[in-house]
Amino acid sequence: MTANAVVGKPWASHATGILAGLTSGGTFLLGAIYFTRVIGAPATPALVLAVIVLGTQISQVVFVDVLAVDQAGPPLSVIDLFAQELPFLIIAVLGVGMFMRRTATEVVVRLGVTRPAWWQVTLGLAAGGVFVAFSVGIASLSHAWTPDVAHRVDVTTEHVFGGLTNPVGIVALAVLPAICEEILFRGALQPRLGLVITALLFASIHTQYSISFDTLTIFILALGLGLIRKYTNTTTSAIAHATNNLIAGIGITGQVLGFAIAAEVVLVAVTAYALWSFRSRVAITPSNP
Repeated sequence: MTANAVVGKPWASHATGILAGLTSGGTFLLGAIYFTRVIGAPATPALVLAVIVLGTQISQVVFVDVLAVDQAGPPLSVIDLFAQELPFLIIAVLGVGMFMRRTATEVVVRLGVTRPAWWQVTLGLAAGGVFVAFSVGIASLSHAWTPDVAHRVDVTTEHVFGGLTNPVGIVALAVLPAICEEILFRGALQPRLGLVITALLFASIHTQYSISFDTLTIFILALGLGLIRKYTNTTTSAIAHATNNLIAGIGITGQVLGFAIAAEVVLVAVTAYALWSFRSRVAITPSNP
């Protein structure tokens, strides 16, 4: 904004130089604070990343017609998706101190990546189905209340992900974001920034929905994923994320819809029973055996 404001002015180079100097200087000071432990070291990388991500994404949505830009670009390929998601994973493992203050095993533990219990798998699968049902409901409201915006979002979404409608693309769209995004947002950031701020950051990276009901849907789903991470682990939230993306990518209609609903009911029932059984065992366990 500063650079655009001073275009053509004789002192433009000085203004942009000062701005760049202040930015780099502030970054340097923040790094110095981190290394001197003036403020909590574990929170600093997360805070820096949060400011950068949120500021960049909000600026993009406010000042750029992201829907038009996305429609003008080529559809995503599997390689594009991989290149888009891999940085999230890299930032996550480096941000928690991989090979600097944590070993690989300690990083895995810190990120909440663990082997899930069987009921956590059913929980993730059931949550993914609930997320899809919720998304469909909000999409119906969006088409009813804001039809023009909803239509533009649909066109953009179909264009951006149109190259991922084959089996390999659908699986990639389910697995890659689930792993990379969950490890960064729910695994690395949420323990430091909390549930709501992390959900806000997660919603902000989905600029293909611009300002719409779909963005609100992403935010609410992020809260759900965050709650799963809080009470279980990142692996379970990744299962829920992957399930949601897989069902959305396949699309369920007709007779398959009835089977999917029945399967969802079974998964919810099994998970509920497992949770009830676990709580019952904990309640009756004597404190002094």
